[in-house]
Amino acid sequence: MDIADYKKNPKTAYLASRFESFTKKIAETEALVREGGELGIVAAEELSRLEDERSATLKEMEAILAKSASAKEKDEPRELILEMRAGAGGAEASLFAATLADMYRRYAESQKWSFVTLDESKSELGGYKDATFEISGRGAYTALRNEAGVHRIQRVPATEKMGRIHTSTATVAVLPVREVLDVKIPESDLEMEFSRSGGAGGQNVNKVETAVRIIHKPTGIAVRCTNERSQLKNRQKALEILQAKLRILREEAEHGMESQARREQVGRGDRSEKIRTYNEIQDRVTDHRLKKSWHNIESIFQGNIGPILEEFRVEKV
Repeated sequence: MDIADYKKNPKTAYLASRFESFTKKIAETEALVREGGELGIVAAEELSRLEDERSATLKEMEAILAKSASAKEKDEPRELILEMRAGAGGAEASLFAATLADMYRRYAESQKWSFVTLDESKSELGGYKDATFEISGRGAYTALRNEAGVHRIQRVPATEKMGRIHTSTATVAVLPVREVLDVKIPESDLEMEFSRSGGAGGQNVNKVETAVRIIHKPTGIAVRCTNERSQLKNRQKALEILQAKLRILREEAEHGMESQARREQVGRGDRSEKIRTYNEIQDRVTDHRLKKSWHNIESIFQGNIGPILEEFRVEKV
């Protein structure tokens, strides 16, 4: 039995040593049992006791890790903000951003999570220049937090007449939204703008100034929400997004990281900053952090990204 995880965990390391000691004694005692005789009879009784002791130790370790996992799950946010932005590659990059957004939407639906568009800016071809989504559900943040970074696509666009392969990128940011708003924002630090949401959504959304844009003056961070039918709800949601961004900014400062919000997650969107490459020509998706590849790219774009996300859990990247 592999008890490596128990040995690495400070809470179970001592018990893991006991488990290994019992295992060694059990092996020695089994040898005595095989020899038979009076010593073998005594050894058989001792063997039963040692196996019970080892079994009890294993259950104790499992209980400790289960309790730790449960506590960690409670600490994990049940809601996240997913930001998509077209990177290098012009119109093709915006189409790729839309493809990624649809991939995450389909995966969220398969997990019974809520997936809501908060704001979007579309290109002439229908792709996303940038877009903001809210995903809610148990395990959503844990599953998707490693998706943050620059994603790269290599394919022949439908608009390409010469059959040339284009490389473009889209950036993904994953912002946890926590129930406890521990970042206090003075009203004097905020500048608010109101406008009509536009697009689909009913007469109220289109004719009344329900869209809200909030600018945090000290940092210059701007967020916008257009989804809700009331200005008040859009304001509340925009503040939640701003809270999430300021929390990341604060954590970066505390850990001596770069002070630009989301810098580590999305970089500049350059092709060289990729965390994952989607190569349609070779029908392959490669994650450069895991150094692993998957095939059937069409299925992956249909939302079947579970195997990739699960690999992060296994590798603990």
